Amino acid sequence: MKKKIVLVGAGSVSFGLPMFNDLFLSNELEGCTIVLHDVNKNRLEMIYELLLTENERSNEKFTIDMTLDRKKAFLNADFIISSIEVGNRMKLWRQDYEIPRKHGSTQILGECGGPGGTFHAWRIIPSILEIVKDAEEICPNAFFINFSNPMSRVCLAIKRTVQKLKFVGLCHQIGFMTHHLPIMLNKTIRELRLKVGGLNHFTFLLGLEDLSTKKSLMSKFNKKALPYFQENKARFEFSSLTFEIFKRFGYFSYAGDNHIGEYLQFGEEFTNTQDMVDWIDLMDKEGKKIYGRFDKNFKLLKKGTYPKEGFLFNNRSGERAIPIIEAIISDKNSYEFAVNISNDSIIENLPQDLILECSATVNKDGVHGVKLGALPNNIAALLRIEATIQDLCVEAVLTRSKDLAIASLVIDPNVGSFKMAENIFNEMIELQKNYLPKFK
Repeated sequence: MKKKIVLVGAGSVSFGLPMFNDLFLSNELEGCTIVLHDVNKNRLEMIYELLLTENERSNEKFTIDMTLDRKKAFLNADFIISSIEVGNRMKLWRQDYEIPRKHGSTQILGECGGPGGTFHAWRIIPSILEIVKDAEEICPNAFFINFSNPMSRVCLAIKRTVQKLKFVGLCHQIGFMTHHLPIMLNKTIRELRLKVGGLNHFTFLLGLEDLSTKKSLMSKFNKKALPYFQENKARFEFSSLTFEIFKRFGYFSYAGDNHIGEYLQFGEEFTNTQDMVDWIDLMDKEGKKIYGRFDKNFKLLKKGTYPKEGFLFNNRSGERAIPIIEAIISDKNSYEFAVNISNDSIIENLPQDLILECSATVNKDGVHGVKLGALPNNIAALLRIEATIQDLCVEAVLTRSKDLAIASLVIDPNVGSFKMAENIFNEMIELQKNYLPKFK
């Protein structure tokens, strides 16, 4: 199978390890050309040399190339997998978290929601739009896969900027749920079909089917969920906030407390502040650990003592980019539990240009959302609040409008006043002036 797959942000080791791992475990993609692209020359060269070595170990399974030139990378591309960040991710994330709270915001994390998520979006969207504009011009038939957060806002900006380019956003948060369901229901995950709907990090389990009997397992799940997850309570996953939402709204969110709480003013009431700080610290630690793995093996390579078993793993990561590419190439009509795509009548009572996280099928024509009809009114009401914020957030960065920027902050439930919004905006604009758009 001779396709061209471009990895944008290939020097991002936290993104790269699972992607490289899955590529080398794919038999269907053997013979493809893999192009590594990044703006960080040193990181790119390190990854390139390591993968050349892995490729040699795999009997030259792929043709591997690298380039700092994005336009060159995109020539005749069939698939583009993108995972970029702007600036020092962890340093900026801490600012996204700390500055809004300093001015009185109730946000709990500052990654994808709340005012911190808004500034994250404003920093990264302009760079991603340059990438997709190039892709649409150079390889309009390519399929674009985005991993960059804030997922919903980034994908909404892509949708409003390019018309021809097919794309999907992928997030592994569904893994929290797929880890527990087999234990909880005494079924393998392959025996289950989930139907989900909502926004990225703000999505609900709406259907659950036993594939062997075609019977719904939702009533069984609803009965078992609270006692099971309370017994397996985890401060970074399913804890007090998830349980409260389930009890009050009747539907279970699989994003975990630290993620769904970003979008809710009452998130702070049911989460522990130190847990959120510890989560950011954990992500920082994990990123350094993964980079250490690359760095250690690169040094061994240079010393001529590269491990015979290589540095990749022997099983798939669980990320869905490579399976989706395989499904498109092979026209598998496979089923994905959770992807991020444009609404387009998938959910009737949410904005139609909203980027949903929903279940989907995948074939040669791309990714197709499973129709859900109308959501329960209480869930739809929660999601519409965040949908409005995302709409203004994206329009603010597309138009460079300061008025819209302030508006998107002030209507956020985690802000709620013009004075607070302006104080946050003014300090962050000065603090992150090298990374944020020039609003007028």
